[in-house]
Amino acid sequence: TMPKEPAVLRQNILDTTAAILACGIDPKKCFLFRQSLVPEHAELAWILGCLTNVPRLLRLPQWKMKRASQNSEGTVGLLTYPVLQAADILLYKSTCVPVGEDQVLHLELAQDIAQHFNKKYGEFFPVPKAILSEL
Repeated sequence: TMPKEPAVLRQNILDTTAAILACGIDPKKCFLFRQSLVPEHAELAWILGCLTNVPRLLRLPQWKMKRASQNSEGTVGLLTYPVLQAADILLYKSTCVPVGEDQVLHLELAQDIAQHFNKKYGEFFPVPKAILSEL
């Protein structure tokens, strides 16, 4: 949600990919891709954003904390980031999502969005469950 220098962003992508591979992720056994190259993420985020009310997003504690750190000038990208996260989860019809305690409310938003979508348009998205890490 913060502007980045293009060269730094490209290097960060390469560094992150290298770190993932160094951790032992085998690209022959799993899909490794750059999410920003999949337009369906942004397209689904737009659709889900049209089903999500602003007051719900404004109540998320992460929004309140980040906005406070930005002198009350939070951006639309920051406000709608949880909807993008929901699209990331729902696009692949995920049923279980590993999350930290700080992301539980965002996953609950994804659950609510899935239920709202399914109620309006018929059963389509599974309602994802949280897998909480003890670490």
